[in-house]
Amino acid sequence: EGNEPGDSTKITYRELLHKVCQFANVLRSQGVKKGDRISIYMPMILELVVAMLACARIGALHSIAFAGFSADSLCERILDCSCSLLIT
Repeated sequence: EGNEPGDSTKITYRELLHKVCQFANVLRSQGVKKGDRISIYMPMILELVVAMLACARIGALHSIAFAGFSADSLCERILDCSCSLLIT
C-alpha cells in the first residue's frame, strides 16, 4: 500500500520474485557485488521493495532514504555509508 489511502498494488509472489531477480541482474551488470553499499532514494512504491530485495538477494547492503529528504540530507547519508550506487 502506498502513502495515499486507496493507493495500492497487488502482486503475486511469483511476479515479485521475477522482478527481484531481474533487478538483481541489473545491479550485477552495474558491478554491484556482495558487501557493496547501496543507497535507495525512492517513495513508497513497489519498486522500492523490489530494489531492497534485489540488494538482499545479491548480498549488498542497502540504506533507504525516503523521498522527503533534502538534497543535503541525502548527500550526508551517501557519504556516511560510502555507497557505491544510488537507486532513484
